[in-house]
Amino acid sequence: MTTKRKRKVKEGGIPEEVDAVFRAYPPLLRTRLMQLRKLILATARKMDGVGELEETLRWGQPSFISKSKSGSTIRIDGVKNEPARYALYFICHTDLIARFRELYPELEYGGSRSILLDTRKPIPEDALRHCVALALTYHLR
Repeated sequence: MTTKRKRKVKEGGIPEEVDAVFRAYPPLLRTRLMQLRKLILATARKMDGVGELEETLRWGQPSFISKSKSGSTIRIDGVKNEPARYALYFICHTDLIARFRELYPELEYGGSRSILLDTRKPIPEDALRHCVALALTYHLR
């Protein structure tokens, strides 16, 4: 018989290991990534068929996975060697980034796996909400 280890969650609902990663970011980057976290969680709550998200670490990055298996994993992180940049990462073998490029050509992309953002610019919330919604319902289509 296997036992499932209970995850420790800090006040505010962030798992301790994820919170530790957020605390390690420089202040401005942490603020922006926490804004993305809030946007992702709020979008999931409003979506039919998505249900609760698991917040965890994948490749050391804060990640969001629909427990209902309705969607594709979304990860957020700073961009290596570019301190003012951060990104939403998606599984590269999906068609998500190609769809996002068609819908939002004004956004900046990192190949077939990310939407790139800059801490010196406002977060394009409406476009990102839609992209997150498409990712969270990827397997429902």
